[in-house]
Amino acid sequence: MDTHPTLAFVGTVRYERDDLATAAGFADWLGLHTDAPVALAADDQVRARVLALRKAVRTLFARAVEPGPPSRADADRLLDPGAALDQVNEAAGAVLRAPRLEWPSAHAPRVTERLTEADQATRLVADLARAAIEFLVSEDRDRLRACPAPRCVRYFVRDHPRQAWCKPSCGNRARASRYYQRHHSDPDG
Repeated sequence: MDTHPTLAFVGTVRYERDDLATAAGFADWLGLHTDAPVALAADDQVRARVLALRKAVRTLFARAVEPGPPSRADADRLLDPGAALDQVNEAAGAVLRAPRLEWPSAHAPRVTERLTEADQATRLVADLARAAIEFLVSEDRDRLRACPAPRCVRYFVRDHPRQAWCKPSCGNRARASRYYQRHHSDPDG
């Protein structure tokens, strides 16, 4: 299971399927992976903003896995990395956060967050962008890979040095594909 919300976000792109392509799919994903109101999924403009951010984050993921290849889902439609970076930074900066010290009487002090005023959609996009930034500056970025298995377009964080695929089923599919190619290839062509 993906441990970082950004992996779940970019993982909504699947082989021949996009989990966020419909309002219902977007609503399902919002309900499972965010605190945002599911009602946002009914707004096509919100979904378009989220999809644009996802494309920018996947572009930055493709840059992070270099010199390895990007996910096959992205190889022919990556943004300019500078434009993707600007887009992520702009989205994250749309909601500014400031620490606020609270000290209730007879209790230990605690820190809460004060947010600038923003609508729910802007908060959602800012939270997704902020999570992507946190991931891309974490140690996990160095272990980020694009799965090379046939029909897989996922990015994953490699858990150990010999891990080559995002899931065991992808490894099985890759081995089966290699076996098929070796035993069913035309020697004349």
